[in-house]
Amino acid sequence: MQVKKGFDSDKFVRLESREISKRASKFDRIYLEFGGHLCYDGHASRVLPGYRPEAKLEIIERIKDIEVIYCVSSRDIESRKRLGDFRLSYTEQTLRDLKSFKKHGINVSAVVITMFSGQSAAMKFSIQLRKLGYSVYILPEIKDYLKGPRYAVNGYKKYDYINVNSKIVVVTGAAGGSGKMATAMSQVYHDLKSGVNAGYAKVESFPVYNLPISHPVNIAYEAATADLGDFLVYDPYHFAAYNKKAVNYNRDVKNFSILRDIARIITKEKFPFGYKSPTDMGINLEKSAITDDSECRNAANAEIVRRNEFYSKEFKKGRESAETLRRMKQIMKKAKIFL
Repeated sequence: MQVKKGFDSDKFVRLESREISKRASKFDRIYLEFGGHLCYDGHASRVLPGYRPEAKLEIIERIKDIEVIYCVSSRDIESRKRLGDFRLSYTEQTLRDLKSFKKHGINVSAVVITMFSGQSAAMKFSIQLRKLGYSVYILPEIKDYLKGPRYAVNGYKKYDYINVNSKIVVVTGAAGGSGKMATAMSQVYHDLKSGVNAGYAKVESFPVYNLPISHPVNIAYEAATADLGDFLVYDPYHFAAYNKKAVNYNRDVKNFSILRDIARIITKEKFPFGYKSPTDMGINLEKSAITDDSECRNAANAEIVRRNEFYSKEFKKGRESAETLRRMKQIMKKAKIFL
């Protein structure tokens, strides 16, 4: 039986790569923080039928002057957590992604081990990466990072500059919390100090800012991050600036105020890079490629149910918390799914 499609992946790749090039034209160099799973996005392919899991790699392939900085946290290298559809460790996920970049002919300029504070597993992994031929940078944890933006900027000053040559530099990582933002902002700081007009933007697949907050595709994002405690919100900065509603999530809104204050020190601009809101900062054109909203709603609801079953099984194995199950119960109720 032929699977019905609700999403045009070709259109998405074309529109997204065009928008990235348009954003890059405003700067001498732009650092693009890619969230989610860049090399294989199984979640997107499930909630948007017709979405190719490697669509983001296809986007990068379409852009000529581009390279990648890959980040992985020292803390995560030490952890035993498993990631994504393939349940890989952070080191396994990193190696898998690096292999995907090589397969697609995408240049990885450096692997960055972030938040380093002497972890032996991180040092061992850095040796393994160097033997494979990768340039490895080890960035120490910035003490008092959350005390204020000046502490963060003072830390960036001490970071080594990662040698890049392309106009567009993708900063990605094994998962959230990999130190992508700090790495990108450090690069922006050093570029601006040397006279390079550097910019920054985020490429996030979910939530989809211009779909309703109650849309199953957006609620499925909450289900996918129930273990992290993410929840959907309207972007207050966007509404204040434009009197328009845009969907975002709690951590991104919170992080925007931190990033904005850091960027104001670095760029000396009231609205760094021209952004007044997290939504301004993001590049997200998924809605434009939806061809059948009903199919996407059905697929997203099925994904919410799948996530609920997955977390329940993980809880029984002692690998998930009761709080995650409580969150999923709320999410199922919000999606009007009653089993």
